[in-house]
Amino acid sequence: MIKNKKARRRLENWYQKFLDKIDAPKKEQSLSTSFGDTHILIAGDTSKPPLLCLHAMMTSSAHLVAALEPLLENYHIIAPDIPGESVKGIPKRLSYSDDSQARWLNEILNGLALGKINLFGISLGGFIARQFASQHPQKVNNLILLVPAGIVQGSIFKGLMKMALPMIMYKIAPSEKRLRNLVQYLITNWDEDWAYYLGDAFNDFKTPSRIPPVAEKEELETLSMPCLVMAAEHDISFPGQPLINRVQTHIPHTETELIENSRHCPPTTDEFKNWLANRITTFLNNSS
Repeated sequence: MIKNKKARRRLENWYQKFLDKIDAPKKEQSLSTSFGDTHILIAGDTSKPPLLCLHAMMTSSAHLVAALEPLLENYHIIAPDIPGESVKGIPKRLSYSDDSQARWLNEILNGLALGKINLFGISLGGFIARQFASQHPQKVNNLILLVPAGIVQGSIFKGLMKMALPMIMYKIAPSEKRLRNLVQYLITNWDEDWAYYLGDAFNDFKTPSRIPPVAEKEELETLSMPCLVMAAEHDISFPGQPLINRVQTHIPHTETELIENSRHCPPTTDEFKNWLANRITTFLNNSS
């Protein structure tokens, strides 16, 4: 899923840069699954309760843990790298047309002997977390979704109109101005590391040929565990208010948050990271 060796080296350097941002104990391990060997990043004090977290498309476990670092005050994070969507992941994307993603995650849980878990997913990771929780509700204590894929879908035409030309222009002649034009509909605040990472990721990963399908209402109605769903007001991929409306209609026990003035990638500020950690911690404490 990565175009060439040079692209892989560039993405590996980015992984290390985000890993170095994590100011907490951390270790990396590999777990054998029927899909291949899965890389897993474990961060924080392992005597604290575990929180299994799934990252977004074309990022990595290190990107996610760095963004969730304030949660390490109360939890330790287990973050597997999603197949085909991380430089550390199995080099093959799994199908969206069957339950491959959920089966892969189930093998992770079994391999780590985790038992019943608290599960978090962002964007594509949210799709996988939701699919797993729909199929294995008995294995999920609480489900937390941030800008999840697969619940609503924005206009693909509008998305292409806003993203396609800036992406072409950036690939032809990269510059900060063109990068800003490319990421302005994705990121909420300008963050140099995230922006330049995304510029490289769009170039270095092969473009996905499919996107996660929208869940049937019956799949959402099987989510019997407490759920926290957070959507972004200005998300062109998964529009915030329609996402909140559908969740409130079909998920039985759910809390929702509409993150105002946020695009698909929420703010990377310390203020937002602390708010997110506090919101998740409050939800988990109240649901225990």
